[in-house]
Amino acid sequence: MKLAAGRTLLALAGLCVAAPINLAAVAIAQAATTPEPAWSRAPSARRTVLISGGKMTKALQLARSFHSAGHRVVLVESAKYRFTGHRFSRAVDAFHVVPEPTAPGYGEALLEIARAERANVYVPVSSPASSVPDADAGRLLDGVCEVVHVDAATVRRLDDKAEFSDMARSLGLRVPDSHRITDPRQIEEFDFPEGRSYILKRIAYNPVGRMDLTPLSRDTPERNVAFARTLGMTADDPWILQEFIAGQEYCTHGTVREGRLQVYACCESSAFQINYEQIDKPEILDWVQRFVAGFPVTGQLSFDFIEGDDGHPYAIECNPRTHSAITMFYDHPEVAAAYLEDGHRMITPTPSARPTYWIYHELWRLVTQPNRRRRIATIVRGTDAIFSRWDPLPFLAVHHLQIPSLLWRNLRRGGTWTRIDFNIGKLVESGGD
Repeated sequence: MKLAAGRTLLALAGLCVAAPINLAAVAIAQAATTPEPAWSRAPSARRTVLISGGKMTKALQLARSFHSAGHRVVLVESAKYRFTGHRFSRAVDAFHVVPEPTAPGYGEALLEIARAERANVYVPVSSPASSVPDADAGRLLDGVCEVVHVDAATVRRLDDKAEFSDMARSLGLRVPDSHRITDPRQIEEFDFPEGRSYILKRIAYNPVGRMDLTPLSRDTPERNVAFARTLGMTADDPWILQEFIAGQEYCTHGTVREGRLQVYACCESSAFQINYEQIDKPEILDWVQRFVAGFPVTGQLSFDFIEGDDGHPYAIECNPRTHSAITMFYDHPEVAAAYLEDGHRMITPTPSARPTYWIYHELWRLVTQPNRRRRIATIVRGTDAIFSRWDPLPFLAVHHLQIPSLLWRNLRRGGTWTRIDFNIGKLVESGGD
């Protein structure tokens, strides 16, 4: 307990030390009065866009994209994250606090806000825990405003890694060999193929354990069963046994309207992804387009891939929600139109877009990891995903109001955390959102 408290106090102290530097940078940006981008739109097409998930950088990026295209933006977030720095953005016209997505009354609160603000469109920026509640809320909002989110049944199918694999296979798309596991005895009885390794992943969101890639194989029968017994798997809490494919990981963001891919980004990925740079992988793009055409929905679908030794990509999971890769569209003038208009051409990040990162993550890695020259090069050639010269206040508020408030709350509750995620705007905690 004392160790956890000390760690929290040390993090708070570090943010305090950095505060004068950040304050100066924001003050200079404010004084420079950099004009905000104003991408032309006919006044008659102006809409009010309701965005959830206000604590996350991707919500801020979407707010800026809609605002710059002439739309009015209403941002919402739960009470725990009411001090989100993004509420101070010039792109946000109104901010509201709503119940936790998993709490009773969440959908009703969104409906009340949508009516009061005369929202035309709801674009949820969902966490894994809120994807289904946002879909349920979408049913309430239907008829009041358009909802850019897949339905609840489809969310559950896509979030279920085993079900998603079956969906992809039905379209003839490449996925690793996988099996639903509800009892450790299934691991004991499984006939592991010679020379192939597997990993166990919880089907429900697992913010801490998701990076445990303990290999299981024919050569380690005792370890296989012993490890499975530590996971608490049941019929109500199933896991997936998935073939482990060694290779480069990739992630994608896709915004889809009636099965048509209209916003698309692809970049190299890793277990804890905090750097985004567009990369051209035609086979991955083809995979995504074939999948969304096979299940024609409207919403945001993000996919994770591994490119195997055979040179082909294998989809390992789908997350039916906004991906942080959307930050790469910070200078794209057509994001709003691609989100809101049927039949819009597919857009990708502009050739001039610099790779995005979060400066505090980069500074931490600069101090704690080798190859400092590479880290410095990453900072120099890229751009911070939160900071904007025309909209600098969120950068200051995220680092010196939002995150400190969460650290202070955690300290008072005697909680623990594994890391600070400036991208998602939260502390990564066991059992967290």
